[in-house]
This record gives sequence, C-alpha cells and structure tokens, in this order.
Amino acid sequence: MNKYELGIIIRANLDEETLKAEMERVQELVTRFGGAIEKVDNWGRRKLAYPIQKQTDGVYSFITFSSEGGVPAEIESRLRILENVLRFLITRVEE
Repeated sequence: MNKYELGIIIRANLDEETLKAEMERVQELVTRFGGAIEKVDNWGRRKLAYPIQKQTDGVYSFITFSSEGGVPAEIESRLRILENVLRFLITRVEE
C-alpha cells in the first residue's frame, strides 16, 4: 500500500450544503476504488494566484489516503469530469 495526498480546489461560490456534498463525493471516490482515508485537512476559502474559469477564490482541501498503485489514476479520471472541481493534484507521500 502506498500513501498519497490529494490536493483539491473547489469553486468558492457554492453554498455550504453543495460544498459539503462535493467534498463527500470526492471522499467517496477515494473509498470506492479501495483507498483508505487517513486524514482530511480543510483549509477553507482562499484567493487563487490567478483566475481559473473566471473564479478568483477557491475552497482548498487536502486528503491523505493509502491505496494500491493504480487507484490514483482512477480517481483522477473521475475528478476531471466534476464541474465544481477547479484543480486537483495527487502526489505520493514518502514514508
């Protein structure tokens, strides 16, 4: 099992309920493909360094999880089609 960190930026103009649903959807993606979530770190609303899709603010969150090697590719392919996700990055964490 490898350890990974998923950094994700979600649109800031969503209401609290929709934002919470999006975060649950992302966490469900991780667990659906066999990942075990270890830690969720919500940074909240932050100003973006440059506009992304005409958005100047985003909600940052980092999810640390462990899984097999092919799982991050599956998660990335699903995150690409979520319209409220502005950016994401999965990196492997060295133990």
